[in-house]
Amino acid sequence: MLDRITASLPSLAPAEQRVGRLVLADARAFARLPVRELAERAQVSKPTVVRFCRSMGYDGLADFKLKLAGSVSEGVPFIHRSVDADDKTGDVLVKVVDNAVAAFLQYRNAASTVAIERAAEAITGTWKAGKRIEFYGAGNSGFVAQDAQHKFFRLGVTSIATSDGHIQVMSATLLGPGDCAVIISNSGRTRDLMDAADIARKNGATTIAITASGSPLAAACAIHLAADHPEGYDRYSPMVSRLLHLLVIDVLATCVALRIGPSLQPVLQQMKDNLRAKRYT
Repeated sequence: MLDRITASLPSLAPAEQRVGRLVLADARAFARLPVRELAERAQVSKPTVVRFCRSMGYDGLADFKLKLAGSVSEGVPFIHRSVDADDKTGDVLVKVVDNAVAAFLQYRNAASTVAIERAAEAITGTWKAGKRIEFYGAGNSGFVAQDAQHKFFRLGVTSIATSDGHIQVMSATLLGPGDCAVIISNSGRTRDLMDAADIARKNGATTIAITASGSPLAAACAIHLAADHPEGYDRYSPMVSRLLHLLVIDVLATCVALRIGPSLQPVLQQMKDNLRAKRYT
């Protein structure tokens, strides 16, 4: 991203060039400062700062700063260094947390809103039709499947979550047209999950994969929500894929909640009242 800004400087107006040089001088500061201070530092007007961002191909300052923060975070070598035996607790904290944050920002910058919309529409349509919604996962992804069931249940959307391969294959056999199976896997190569996806698809159910791009599972499902984060133990990231999948589920559940609309409000309020009464009695 910074290389592209450097290459574009000669073609920009002089005032926009000053904004570009400000980005290159301190990208981290640019990503966190308000537009007023950015304009003062570059000695330009606030609209000029916004024009510069749009000339770089972004919707505006907010979009540009978000992408810039992700680009800078992904490029920090410290994040990708292994955890050493002599690391202090503070070093470990920074390495592990920054690696997770970098993965989230990378997902934010690369996620397909079209795929998310298709998945949200499919789940909402299945719920409205009173059909089956099922979440499948194995290992860490099995915990994500259970979390998904919990989140959607809180929306009044009943579903099934299974992490046992045999049950997944049997359950997929019972699916049919109008039903929906969400299959979660980091590698996208787990045999049981592949079998369940194949069976559900052949039975006419909508299949949604939350997995890595280019994996067999991604190719086998009708809708693919790409969650790309290879588990590299030299970066100490064995749990980042699970966190990333949980993030995707959060986005998906929120999109479905918005599609359900105002009718969801009394259900949520009643649920909160019931839980509160149970908790304090």
